[in-house]
Amino acid sequence: MPDRLLAFLLLCLVAGAPFGAALLWTGNLILDFVFFYPLFMSGLWMFGGLYYWLHWERRWPWGPDVAPPELRGRPWVSILIPCHDEAEHGADTILSALNQRYPRVEVIAINDGSTDDTGAMLDQLAAAHPRLRVIHLARNQGKAMALRMGALAARGEYLVCIDGDAILERDTAAYLVAPMINHPRVGAVTGNPRVRTRSTLIGRVQVGEFSSIVGLIKRTQRIYGQVFTVSGVVAAFQRGALDRVGYWSLDMVTEDIDISWKLQRDHWSIFFEPRALCWILMPETLRGLWKQRLRWAQGGAEVFLKNLPGIRAWRHHRLWPMALEYCISTIWAFALALSLVLWLIGLSVTLPGHIRVETLMPPAFTGMALAAACLLQFCISVFIDHRYERGLFRSLYWVIWYPLAYWMISLFTTLCGFPKVMLRRRRARARWKSPDRGIKAPTS
Repeated sequence: MPDRLLAFLLLCLVAGAPFGAALLWTGNLILDFVFFYPLFMSGLWMFGGLYYWLHWERRWPWGPDVAPPELRGRPWVSILIPCHDEAEHGADTILSALNQRYPRVEVIAINDGSTDDTGAMLDQLAAAHPRLRVIHLARNQGKAMALRMGALAARGEYLVCIDGDAILERDTAAYLVAPMINHPRVGAVTGNPRVRTRSTLIGRVQVGEFSSIVGLIKRTQRIYGQVFTVSGVVAAFQRGALDRVGYWSLDMVTEDIDISWKLQRDHWSIFFEPRALCWILMPETLRGLWKQRLRWAQGGAEVFLKNLPGIRAWRHHRLWPMALEYCISTIWAFALALSLVLWLIGLSVTLPGHIRVETLMPPAFTGMALAAACLLQFCISVFIDHRYERGLFRSLYWVIWYPLAYWMISLFTTLCGFPKVMLRRRRARARWKSPDRGIKAPTS
């Protein structure tokens, strides 16, 4: 089936499912789905996070005085850092990579056509640090190409890839590489990013997000077998696994989601390592947050549509729960949008009873259940993650705003990103611009 025809049919399916349901069900049942789906997902994430912690994580030693894991055979580890206009933050990133306690580490910085002083900064650091090598690309080729060039130049079998504004803890590289040595079928390990920009409400809310949402999701996905995506800001890969799947795709908006699916379609596993801490910069303005999340939504849709025809065979059945979760989340966004449209129309036009939406306010019991689930989810995530980051309990004050922000952003980015991907005729080379780095970036 041609790709564009398949995309059109999927669009009809996703957009039409809630509309058809609205014709068959009452508006109240649609609202039940809209309200109870986030409640169900919250319960699933809490169960998965607790199971992961009880089954594995609570037994793992952790603390400033705990020695890093021993890497059998003492292999070389190459840390790849693609940089584009990172003159302000790049030096701290490079130094944190060079200061890893594991000694057999090389750092490769790829200057991807920067227009500021990134190139001069990298050359100055390379002159002072023999383990740092710099690759200069004359033009902006995109993060995927920068990573490819770094991988080709690397001497290590294990590649740790971080963003040009991320700061690694001193043992992060060892924690990322150890699972791949101990489990040969692990092709990638995703780390644990922690937000260090928290000057505005948007920044503070994201502190809670990466603990109560991202961390629990990663743990839960490891329970049912597959991970939707590695964290593009901090992840490690086996070079042999990358070579089998053709490395990072050059035409995908989110290369991290794409490489995750490519590896898992080739039957490689992806692990989550919560002890592999990485301090990151996040947007602190509405405009920056919108651009970032729209790119994530568009990238997820691209990868989903690209891989859907190829995972129908039984040998890819471990990817089905991940695909199903994505489908239902997309249907939820369109169902909420349809409910909103029907409610607005109903304010001025008398609609038939079976499609009339009386109110968008949840029933008292549903609202209380959502609020209780949200608070319980935050408490569980803080309980699990508090040993990795101090002061997480203080973030509970700010994350009361998060449920509304998270689900509203998911709604609008899905409504904008999914049709955009489906209706696009062809994919071009994915290039990047320096994103919103936050208003103030305190160190960890």
